[in-house]
Amino acid sequence: MKNLIFIFSLFTLWMQAQNIAYVDSRYILENIPEFNSAEEELNNLSLEWQEEIDLLKIEVEKLYRTYQAEQYLLPEEKKKEKEEFIISKEKEVKTLTKKRFGPDGDLYLKQQALIQPIQDLIYTAINEFADEGKYDIIFDKSSELIMLFSHPELDKSEEIIEKLGY
Repeated sequence: MKNLIFIFSLFTLWMQAQNIAYVDSRYILENIPEFNSAEEELNNLSLEWQEEIDLLKIEVEKLYRTYQAEQYLLPEEKKKEKEEFIISKEKEVKTLTKKRFGPDGDLYLKQQALIQPIQDLIYTAINEFADEGKYDIIFDKSSELIMLFSHPELDKSEEIIEKLGY
């Protein structure tokens, strides 16, 4: 038990010796006009591509309904032909969806191209701020890290925005 108390005391002393701050990267991003334009561009592209996919889905649905209405009148060869055509159209929809919205899809690549440079600028500004202010640790309030309490004086988000020139 004495060891546990000793370790906790050392940890407490170490934490007091640290110069700690936090930033809210989401707040910083929202205050950068380029980020807002990039987000708007991504939303517009996403809507445009989703509309394109929806139109293809409607086309496939029409083909399927037409096939259902005609299937009893068609010879086996024509039925098989139409089924294969419908299946190929469904595959086309899935392929396009994956191409546009998949993990390495067009939307992801566009997001990387538009937002990554802004995030890099913020990261650089935070690093410079940490060096100048001799901060040992800077947390990000908007990340998965759980901050049960944070004193407003430790929030350096505004300073980062100023450092970026906004």
